[in-house]
Amino acid sequence: MYRTNISPDHEPYKVLMARGDFVDSARDNRKVPYKIYYPAEITGKVPVVIWSHGLGGSRDGAGFISRFLAAHGYVIVHVQHLGTDSSLWEGKPGHPWDVIRNSNYGPAEVLHRYQDIPFVLNQLPTWAAENPAVGQIMDLSVIGMSGHSFGANTTQVMAGQRFGKPNALQSLKEPRFKAGILYSPVPSFNTESPREEIYGDISLPLFHMTGTDDTSPIEGFGYERRLEVSNYSAGPEQALMVLNGGDHMVYNGSRGQLGDNPKRKDHENIIKIAALAYWDAYLKNDKSARQWLFEGGFSDWLNGDGTFTVRA
Repeated sequence: MYRTNISPDHEPYKVLMARGDFVDSARDNRKVPYKIYYPAEITGKVPVVIWSHGLGGSRDGAGFISRFLAAHGYVIVHVQHLGTDSSLWEGKPGHPWDVIRNSNYGPAEVLHRYQDIPFVLNQLPTWAAENPAVGQIMDLSVIGMSGHSFGANTTQVMAGQRFGKPNALQSLKEPRFKAGILYSPVPSFNTESPREEIYGDISLPLFHMTGTDDTSPIEGFGYERRLEVSNYSAGPEQALMVLNGGDHMVYNGSRGQLGDNPKRKDHENIIKIAALAYWDAYLKNDKSARQWLFEGGFSDWLNGDGTFTVRA
């Protein structure tokens, strides 16, 4: 069985990292910082997964997920989005969350965030050729997309979710992705357009992860609103995990203004195993991982710590 071979504490490959900046000359030399986790001394090609951070975050978030995945044979590319990243609060008085709530980012910064993803995808072949120690193992024909909160929203847009004003919805659907993981999916703030118009063009399998305490730290809505994304997404096999007591920041590996969560370590372990099994199923075509996920093994393994459902 798939699960018997995987432990949240076992990392079979040493993980190395590379950092730098891509520069987009077509967008006024916009800088796009990156951080890449990759397995050392592995042979053959491995899939690539893009990670997009939440509002006020950076390329350094969610390291516990990416280190684990890289140790199991993935290259994880963290993308930092200037204008909706940690520059919103760095060097300013007050708690970062309070500063972020009063920040003045707008549609231009949001659009740049979305555009960062296809730009980075376009840069990766050249980067891989110039950095053969990593590049030689990157299978750029097998790419997944993931992100936390605003990064989940960015993943949703890459999967086909439309955005913008009513009667002027835009699409930046990215066909190079095979599947996606949404850590704390974000419902559309366009409350006027029919949900089917917003989510109807999503065509990727997606894994939606949330928790019963996953309240938005900025807008204040509860986890129930996050379920809108899985309910209306038109893509095949929309998987949904709801962790009992899971909160918003557990996916980022930090707490912000949230208090201690006694279930944090357990939830992090579940998230790591769930993400690995999902990517193994969709990016490595591992039949045992797929069977474990979708035929009851994963639900049984959760053992009351959450629920898992799949809508075909």
